[in-house]
Amino acid sequence: MNNAERAVELFGQRFMCSQAVFAAFADELGVSEAQALKIGGCFGAGMMKAEVCGACTGALMALGAKYGHCDASDMESRANAGAKAEQFLDEFKRRKGSYICRDLLGCDISTAEGKACAREKGLFTSVCPEMVRAAAEIVAEMLAEDG
Repeated sequence: MNNAERAVELFGQRFMCSQAVFAAFADELGVSEAQALKIGGCFGAGMMKAEVCGACTGALMALGAKYGHCDASDMESRANAGAKAEQFLDEFKRRKGSYICRDLLGCDISTAEGKACAREKGLFTSVCPEMVRAAAEIVAEMLAEDG
């Protein structure tokens, strides 16, 4: 099973989009799946406010685990991590039209009305898995580029 398939599987198990994407890469990034699921737990549904898609947030967590800097004086790694984040977001937007949750779903799930609309239209089972898949595919492609 590849990373994108694992991410979709986790999402199908009722984990948040952010959790599913980050956890799909956990083992290869030196993080346990349990840790990744916990870390990603508060970022789904566009940080619960229909902002940046949780699948994208999980992807950015994965990229941060790989490329992020931990030495305050390491400006080269800092710049590289920022470039990776921009590359990811630009590619996700190219493929899906936006990386903003409310734009992707066509309703604002930060409101009770928006959540009801999304449920009524089946968006959490039709649109969201595709966002999870796309985010994981892009991260996998980026990681493969760098070997």
